[in-house]
Amino acid sequence: MNIKLIFILTLVGMAVLFVVQNVAIVEIQFFIWSLAVSRAILIFLVLAVGIIVGWLLHSYATHIENNKNEHVGLTDKPPKP
Repeated sequence: MNIKLIFILTLVGMAVLFVVQNVAIVEIQFFIWSLAVSRAILIFLVLAVGIIVGWLLHSYATHIENNKNEHVGLTDKPPKP
């Protein structure tokens, strides 16, 4: 059997086990806003938000670094005439 398939099936199995073990409902309160959601869904949402924020911060840092190198002249691009 393909090793990638075994790895994917293992990850899916672990995710299902995680969801089954974390079905408790938790309540989130922020000022006057309140939301009741499954603990597993909350953890997945927090993970997704963290990944998105990390990706955006990395992209921003890369953009700043490229602009800094461009102004100093450290890029491999030939100078503009």
